[in-house]
Amino acid sequence: MKTPAFAFIFLFFVVNTLFAQKTISGRVLDAQNRQPLEFALITSAVSPFINTTTDQNGNFGLKSGNQIRVSYIGYKTTLVTVQNNEHNLIVLEPSILSLKDLVLQKNKIANFATTAKIDLHINPVKNTQELFRIVPGLFIAQHAGGGKAEQIFLRGFDSDHGTDIQVSVDGMPVNMVSHAHGQGYADAHFIIPETINHIDFGVGPYYTEHGNLNTAGYISFATFKNIPKSLIQVEAGRFNTVRTLGMFDLLKKNKDKQSAYMAAEFNYTDGPTLYPQKFSRYNVFGKYNLHLTDQTQVSFSISAFKSNWNASGQLPTRAVESGMIDRFGSIDPSEGGNTERQNANLIVKHRFQNNGYLENQLYFTKYKFNLYSNFSFYLNDPINGDEINQAEKRNLLGYSSKFNKKYFWGTKTLQSSYGIGFRHDETNNSRLSNVVKRAFISDTKLGDIQETNAFSFIEQELNAGNWCVNAGVRVDYFNFNYVDKLNTTQLPSQQKAIVSPKINIQYTFNPQVQLFVKAGKGFHSNDTRVVIANEGKEILPAAYGTDLGIVIKPTNNLLLSMAVWQLYLEQEFVYVGDDGNVEPSGKSLRKGIDITARYQLSKHLFANANLNITKPRALGEIKGADYIPLAPTVTSIAGIFYKAQTGLNGGINYRYIKNRPANEDNSIVAKGNFLLDATINYTKKSYEIGVAVENVFNVKWNEAQFATESRLQNEPAAVTELNFTPGTPFFAKLKLAVFF
Repeated sequence: MKTPAFAFIFLFFVVNTLFAQKTISGRVLDAQNRQPLEFALITSAVSPFINTTTDQNGNFGLKSGNQIRVSYIGYKTTLVTVQNNEHNLIVLEPSILSLKDLVLQKNKIANFATTAKIDLHINPVKNTQELFRIVPGLFIAQHAGGGKAEQIFLRGFDSDHGTDIQVSVDGMPVNMVSHAHGQGYADAHFIIPETINHIDFGVGPYYTEHGNLNTAGYISFATFKNIPKSLIQVEAGRFNTVRTLGMFDLLKKNKDKQSAYMAAEFNYTDGPTLYPQKFSRYNVFGKYNLHLTDQTQVSFSISAFKSNWNASGQLPTRAVESGMIDRFGSIDPSEGGNTERQNANLIVKHRFQNNGYLENQLYFTKYKFNLYSNFSFYLNDPINGDEINQAEKRNLLGYSSKFNKKYFWGTKTLQSSYGIGFRHDETNNSRLSNVVKRAFISDTKLGDIQETNAFSFIEQELNAGNWCVNAGVRVDYFNFNYVDKLNTTQLPSQQKAIVSPKINIQYTFNPQVQLFVKAGKGFHSNDTRVVIANEGKEILPAAYGTDLGIVIKPTNNLLLSMAVWQLYLEQEFVYVGDDGNVEPSGKSLRKGIDITARYQLSKHLFANANLNITKPRALGEIKGADYIPLAPTVTSIAGIFYKAQTGLNGGINYRYIKNRPANEDNSIVAKGNFLLDATINYTKKSYEIGVAVENVFNVKWNEAQFATESRLQNEPAAVTELNFTPGTPFFAKLKLAVFF
């Protein structure tokens, strides 16, 4: 009897201890720059089964005793004694980055921000394009002299410039809906890469907080609250390339109360083309943070961006192979454009005493766009040529409010999230015009667009032992209105709502193995001009996705993940901005496998690899004519990096994309490529010098590629073949940075 009685008393003591514990709360910061640490692991000293992670503001709540263990990759693990009736401030000292500190967290649906943070740390990005490449499986292509938004490829999608991938920075949307050049146009060049603190991303339509355009996935960039140090940086390279950067810490004292910094950059290059691109870009960004009280924080940022460029345009294969033009030549060198954007972003966050958090955000964007292109040369107008101008002016206003609260039942927790908001786009004189060498001839399309998206969502995340279940539902309402200035007969506005349920289930067997399944419905809205022209048909084509995956950490230094998935898209109409027409596109199904690996070979040596295999097919078409043009089928990125706090560091990595169909029957093939890039830096406390090399082996490759019908001036008939923009040849750039 003694043994059962002792066991009962012990069990009673443990259970009573767990349920008697009070809720503690706190905030975790970097000890040096006072930057909040997101996804830091907080564990009760009583039991390792009682744990939680910090949110994006570094805050946490936990039902625990007075001692907790705080850990985060790249920082020293600390045992802390906390007070139950206070919001405890905890600081972690930076340490050597080690993958052994990366744990499979069972109390939170797996998030990729931590691995993105590792990638940013071991291989700092050199330009805005490389910010996107942090996302495994994502490829980009530039085809207008560097000033146009990149073409984005992810999970078997040619997302054009952002149709099926949602992009944001500090919660402010980058994508432009019903844009003059295409739906979802995501020009992220107003982001200064060095201001980015971390990148959150997800693939598939499984995330309640992310609505319109989140079908293939989303990317959320977040800027530093406080910059680690001030710096002045100068870069120079081939093709008359120059970049200057300044980042200045304006309030170095008392950063727990307030902080401010400013960043500015200037870029210029002529590019590798025979006709100089004369590309220039100006960026200015400022951010101010203030703790009004211990519970209330205000963050305000402003930015301004302006860019001008010339472009050599797409080249028909026949013109290059015949020797008519050089590979870096041009049929119409008058292409190019200019764009500018100004942003203001206000965020107010309040923490309640009962583990509740409220965040309100208000943002405004003023935007201009002006693009000159010629894709078909002399197909439609054999005398003047087919150059077009796409332009618009836009004001964008948005607001969102999110409330989160955590509830505790012993070792179980429930995180409840609620959100509402709206986004209103007002576009004036959105136009498609015929031009000759940028001189106006006539308008093909001209009108004013108003598009409003109101939304709300509810999300519940239950953590019970090894199980973590996240379920939510999102409701989006749209109002579309178009005033056609070339037509006296106006069509009525259209309205539509869509409900998008999501569920994520995760089971953690042990610290080494974690399984997950995801299912959800997403959508992308169609262009307002399509919606109005088609009298509201197929306004919000839905996407239905499922993922089944596993994450394993077989050793302290190795992290592997694999997912098999599929994504089904409903019928949709697409507005083709290049000719002002509506093209119907049928149902589609994509299936694939994603594999990622992160490995630490030694104290300072890291390796990563991503492999993405996809089978994209159009449904309802005969076999052999069911290919989806330009949809990637196999992509891979991998590299080895040496990262030390001082002295030599750098890395080498490859990018690979396989040949893929450029048209529906695969009779025209977009060529794949294998490229090698490298960097090497010498870093000291007060300065850094380095060199970055793109396309180490000077490979001839095609960047943007299209199956295009075109006619040259001396040709009797049109020809449909592969048109392309040449990829950058061997390119080297030197850097000098001074820290203070």
